[in-house]
Amino acid sequence: MNVQTSTSKLIKGATGDWEVVIGLEVHAQVKSNAKLFSGAATAFGGEPNSHVSLIDAAMPGMLPVINEECVAQAVRTGLGLKAKINLRSVFDRKNYFYPDLPQGYQISQYKSPVVGEGEVAVDMPYGTVRVGIERLHLEQDAGKSLHDQHPSMSLVDLNRSGVGLMEIVSKPDLRSSEEAKACLAKLRAIMRYLGTCDGDMEKGNLRADVNVSVRRPGDPLGTRCEIKNINSIRFVGQAIESEARRQIEILEDGGAIEQETRLYDPGRNETRSMRNKEEAHDYRYFPDPDLLPLELAETYVEELRRSLPELPDDRKARFMSEFGLARYDAGVLVAEKESADFFEAVVARADGTLRDAKLAANWVLNELFGRLNREGLPITASPVSAEKLGAILDLMTEGAISGKIAKELFEIVWAEGGEPRAIVEARGLKQVTDTSAIEKLVDDVIAAHPDKVRQARTKPAMIGWFVGQVMKTSGGKANPQAVNELLKAKLDI
Repeated sequence: MNVQTSTSKLIKGATGDWEVVIGLEVHAQVKSNAKLFSGAATAFGGEPNSHVSLIDAAMPGMLPVINEECVAQAVRTGLGLKAKINLRSVFDRKNYFYPDLPQGYQISQYKSPVVGEGEVAVDMPYGTVRVGIERLHLEQDAGKSLHDQHPSMSLVDLNRSGVGLMEIVSKPDLRSSEEAKACLAKLRAIMRYLGTCDGDMEKGNLRADVNVSVRRPGDPLGTRCEIKNINSIRFVGQAIESEARRQIEILEDGGAIEQETRLYDPGRNETRSMRNKEEAHDYRYFPDPDLLPLELAETYVEELRRSLPELPDDRKARFMSEFGLARYDAGVLVAEKESADFFEAVVARADGTLRDAKLAANWVLNELFGRLNREGLPITASPVSAEKLGAILDLMTEGAISGKIAKELFEIVWAEGGEPRAIVEARGLKQVTDTSAIEKLVDDVIAAHPDKVRQARTKPAMIGWFVGQVMKTSGGKANPQAVNELLKAKLDI
């Protein structure tokens, strides 16, 4: 396997090849019942300004108190990213003025974040891309300005004000929109496995800022532009492609790229300028005087490390070694924790024995995923449970039903429910294994097609046509192996 730190995907311009350089800043809402510095709820969808404490509203004299669970979630995420956990970190005030930031500053971390450098491995068709993680820091979210609910003014909802965020900053190791999308998906999967962020981008619980620059292969890094607040993995890819094309056109026309903050308009598939890009000194960072430095004991970090669940890369390796799955199949199954859990539930029988894992993977990846995609359903809403799919596979391996009937049975269970074994009995779907009954079907097909018989004796591959005819006559119930053997004997092939 080809393992590398980055893979160039060159973009052809009018004057030659260009390389796109990408870094991610991922804002992940900490999975916690309370906000980062107050006891207000973090639940989604409440009435405007219904989840706001005096601290969140920046009332005079109110002091922030750190939420220990948010700290633990940040450390767990850092451990999942194989990152350095800083035993001492500092909360700073990031000063800027905006209507939905009532304090006039954001409590964040600047020079001393809770999590330092780490790494995430991203599987691509051409190998594994290792993306460096620069840092993970905790910060509070701002509120939300609403501009379309009153004809003459903007309204402010502070429900999100003070919600805990983990900002994960990658190094500029990504070289294509596909790598960036895969990296974001991998980060989301790791946090979902850990239970530190639910990754629901539709609710704003996971957002990405994307830094994009272009250069000639081998040149120093170009001037970057930051595309803010992208709320879907698909849009991340589209925004990168659009911004890279924009920068290449400017450079090829003899212009220069201005460092700035931009937004992505998916309707027009273009990025638009928001403002000049701020530098760190523009925010006038200084340590928050209301919060002491955060100090963690090594024993506390090790206790959290021991409590970590099996993560995607480890689970993938186990699926390959324990179940003999191909790398690609294992990777698809572990991409979402719920899919991996479902697969393992299919493999495991109630009596502790295991089903054929490769057969189970084939059915989950093809039949189940295919139907879920067509219906637009998550695996947690599958009408066919893991136990019922396992029962269908048992009927196949026992020889009670053929593969064709198994697919029909799957559709019946999907549409109507019921227990697979009982359905097979009630509807007479059981496979015909009686040799004499199958022999009569074979004899009837041979007798009806003497011309095909002559062809088969000179072209042995014709036996497949006869098998199809017998299976059709039997309604798919005849045992295919028995059909094959009888046909070979009677056609003298």
